[in-house]
Amino acid sequence: MSSADRSVVVIGGGPGGYEAALGAAQLGAEVTVVERSGLGGAAVLTDCVPSKALIATADFMDRFSAAKRIGVHFDGAEVPADQGVTAHIADVNARIMDLARAQSRDIHERLESMGVEVVQGAGRLAGPGVVEVVEGVGAVASGEEPAPHGQDREKAVATRRIDADVVLIATGARPRVMDTAVPDGERILTWQHIWNLTELPEHLVVIGSGVTGAELAHAYLGLGCQVTLISSRDRVLPGEDPDAANVLEEVFRRRGMTVLNRSRAGAVRREGDGVVVTLDDGREVTGSHALLAVGSIPNTTDMGLEEAGVRLGKRGHVEVDRVSRTNVPGVYAAGDCTGVLPLASVAGMQGRIAVAHALGDAVAPLSLGKVSSNIFTDPEIATVGASQADVDEGRVDARAVMLPLSKNPRAKMQNTSDGFVKLFARSGSATIVGGVVVGPRASELIFPIALAVANRLNVDQFSSTFTVYPSMSGSLAEAARQLHEIAD
Repeated sequence: MSSADRSVVVIGGGPGGYEAALGAAQLGAEVTVVERSGLGGAAVLTDCVPSKALIATADFMDRFSAAKRIGVHFDGAEVPADQGVTAHIADVNARIMDLARAQSRDIHERLESMGVEVVQGAGRLAGPGVVEVVEGVGAVASGEEPAPHGQDREKAVATRRIDADVVLIATGARPRVMDTAVPDGERILTWQHIWNLTELPEHLVVIGSGVTGAELAHAYLGLGCQVTLISSRDRVLPGEDPDAANVLEEVFRRRGMTVLNRSRAGAVRREGDGVVVTLDDGREVTGSHALLAVGSIPNTTDMGLEEAGVRLGKRGHVEVDRVSRTNVPGVYAAGDCTGVLPLASVAGMQGRIAVAHALGDAVAPLSLGKVSSNIFTDPEIATVGASQADVDEGRVDARAVMLPLSKNPRAKMQNTSDGFVKLFARSGSATIVGGVVVGPRASELIFPIALAVANRLNVDQFSSTFTVYPSMSGSLAEAARQLHEIAD
């Protein structure tokens, strides 16, 4: 059977879903996307795109506070000496939501231009090769949390069954909440609620110091809030490179953030016009708002998955192999609902791999060792390939060189003193197997290291490529040259 004779139904229109739909349509399949809350999913509408836009706003404001340090002064006596600008959060959020909706529309238009049918509604497996769609439900306003799959069926305007040769589950995940800290959308918030704020929090208590917690704590600190970050571990970003995490925590503290390490939040309650966060050791932290950033839960309940025999993990994630197959023939899954790696880029790759495999196209299995990622704090933290933990714990036999950006001439020009570049090269062959960049636009600087890792370049090949002088990338080449000096 050719691809043109096959039908693909994608449940979920986030990065894993829409990338899969585009790939399947390009291969000639008949494709339907079922999405309940808006194309782009949480990544575009309430999570990745909005949060990075908020961070960009905070970073823009920081340029004003840094002006005097580089000899730039504002004319006019009315400009405050410390910063000169203030954030009007209602206007900021309105712009961000407009941006998110525009991105969602662009995705919709691209899918339709490829002949993909888009259906608004809640989809579920109704049997082998059959998807049931409850149409007309699920669309929500920004910041409002959709009901778990299936709980809004009584609102349906129609129920439709679609036969499919291939079904891709790409339903994403939603914020995890605590029984003792129930969000109310006003003072106790998740990342889905913050886009409805009309006033900047006076004192934001962020619970959780992983990627989401660190990014949003940084953003609101930059917007002018007092911020307290509660971390249950020894440092912020406990899963990241320890040198990078230490730099970021030092920057947070220097800029006025209160960071409470080894402190676990037990409960959050409203009290008057504020909140009280009770820690497990009995201490209390008061603030005007609390933001829960304590992980996520896959959207896999009431999807018909278990009834169809699809294997789920202990936390509800769909179990898949490296080509995105579930244990049920014809059923694939991609994105945060799989728990493989919660990155939009990985979701998109999983979706493309899934339809390529299902439709008989050439495909390479997912390789997480080549995935680059970025944390959009200031400084940014970007990583790819082998980590410091891999080297320290003996999983990878490699040597490392770390160079501080404070020695880089371009960094000096840009008033950058925090950050570094780190390269890992395999012992003996000097093949580059990983790297870390901490600094401005680390998300861009990590790309040459990712190319080196993906193409197994050694340090000599890397360092012999010309870099611009002066440039941040010059530090990457210098790190590679130093690795040559100590290579076997």
